[in-house]
Amino acid sequence: MHMADALLSPAVGGVMIAASAAAAGYSIKKVVEDPDFKKKIPAMGVMGALVFATQMINFTIPGTGSSGHLCGGFLLTAILGPYAGFLSMIGVLLIQCLFFADGGLLAIGANVWNMAFYGCFVGALIWKAFMKKGATKGRIILASIVGCVLTLQLGAFSVTIETLISGITVLPFGTFLAAMQPIHLAIGFVEGLITAAVLCFIHEARPSLLWNVEAEEKAGRFSYKTTLVILIVTFLLIGGGLSLLASSYPDGLEWSIERLTGDTEIEAAEKQIYETTEKIQESTSFLPDYAFKDSESAVGTTVSGIVGCIITFGVLAGAGALMKIRKKKEANG
Repeated sequence: MHMADALLSPAVGGVMIAASAAAAGYSIKKVVEDPDFKKKIPAMGVMGALVFATQMINFTIPGTGSSGHLCGGFLLTAILGPYAGFLSMIGVLLIQCLFFADGGLLAIGANVWNMAFYGCFVGALIWKAFMKKGATKGRIILASIVGCVLTLQLGAFSVTIETLISGITVLPFGTFLAAMQPIHLAIGFVEGLITAAVLCFIHEARPSLLWNVEAEEKAGRFSYKTTLVILIVTFLLIGGGLSLLASSYPDGLEWSIERLTGDTEIEAAEKQIYETTEKIQESTSFLPDYAFKDSESAVGTTVSGIVGCIITFGVLAGAGALMKIRKKKEANG
């Protein structure tokens, strides 16, 4: 559901960047104040890399000619809480945008809002409501499905609203909305199942990793480090191998656009800002569309998955360490 710049006017793109930046600033403040944040730093890197890897696997929605992928906001919140989860999602989306040309640079604020804000903050409310009486596999599965479906519906609706307000495309609001919501309902359901599988594993392996869930520190089948290592191996296998099996069908947003225009892409208006953002992405993206430039080799996808996971892990763990240092300095006056 990564929006391209061509869907947004510069004004709407700017407003969404400002809104997402404000939410990010507040999240940094809350994360620094969290007494348990130090424990979350390794998990930020690991879970962010896992989300990056799983987003590379588009799964087919049967009978539609469309595909979808995990957004990951709800998954991150269930592990890290809404604030650290939101910051981790921003890291994933920025890396995808700058290094892999996935989603527009002008649209980065909208993509953060649509894919991260709802998944993390609305998702947190849903997760807390279901976990109020304790975590069980049944509650985790139900919370994951409800959370992913509802937050993805909000994200898809926001895409249509942002496109409508921008007023620079030929996409009629009513028919665009009618295409976007049902297909993302199906995508959200599948994302819920995938999210539930990951969270059920963590609940079995190390329940203390789950956010807002009462659990003994030593409870679970594996140690904290072993659980993280298993997740690291998982995201490397997904990014470097299973990503080759991704569906070739257009994702829910591209599919919706194609139904209305006959093409999965819309040309950007001839304005300097669109040319500028495109040039910036061309200069920063060393593996555009998760492939080697001017090559269709499958090796490019494998390299993209592994390199993307490593970069994501490093950036998020590094950002967490910097926030830890900031917290220590503030504590020392």
